[in-house]
Amino acid sequence: MKPKRTYRTGQVVLRGKQIPSETSDARLLDVQDDSEWLHADPWRVLRIQAEFVEGFGALAELGPAISVFGSARLGEDTPSYQLGREVGRLLAEADFAVVTGGGPGIMEAANRGCVEGGGTSVGLGIELPHEQGINPWVELGINFRYFFARKMMFVKYSLGFIVLPGGFGTMDELFEALTLVQTHKIKSFPVVLVDSHYWGGLVDWLRQTMVEDGTISAADMDLVHVVDTAQEAVAIIREFVDGLE
Repeated sequence: MKPKRTYRTGQVVLRGKQIPSETSDARLLDVQDDSEWLHADPWRVLRIQAEFVEGFGALAELGPAISVFGSARLGEDTPSYQLGREVGRLLAEADFAVVTGGGPGIMEAANRGCVEGGGTSVGLGIELPHEQGINPWVELGINFRYFFARKMMFVKYSLGFIVLPGGFGTMDELFEALTLVQTHKIKSFPVVLVDSHYWGGLVDWLRQTMVEDGTISAADMDLVHVVDTAQEAVAIIREFVDGLE
């Protein structure tokens, strides 16, 4: 069998039908007939890289920060909104920056409370089909295309998570954090659920089903703190951070 011609492009080796008809430089310098190249995977990699660079650059000097999660659907007329606002204010008064998803509802409440408490209010937004936009109480805002890049920023720049009533997005962030702590991918930090009435059924299910069936250990339940007030939530955070010093 005759050896096939080898074509190298960066670290990629191509042979046979995989060899392109023109070089990378030629494609780069060619006048584009359409914008399809904007949606190619290599271009997405650059966009992903840019999101990490922008996030790291914007947050590198943030200082001690706590991420606060909760529903975008619970407005100012709900107890959860007022609870989120108090959480944000108490965190700011304890010299923590407050990081949220930047949207409305409880996210807005926490950002608002943070500003009222004189702290640094951060919002990490996400591109969604129905654009929510960054709420007006965010002082430092970053919009992300990719959930995983955004999640990295929450974890990397937070000393703990405070989780108020929320939906699928809130649950996603909650269990992402618990998984990372449980598997020792990150150093342990407090995960505080606020409102035992809302979270009680979930916590009971974790104990009565997951622990009982052996899919998590009883010790894993120690990763979750359930409280009912903003004061209790912030006290747990402060106790943890004081222990780091």
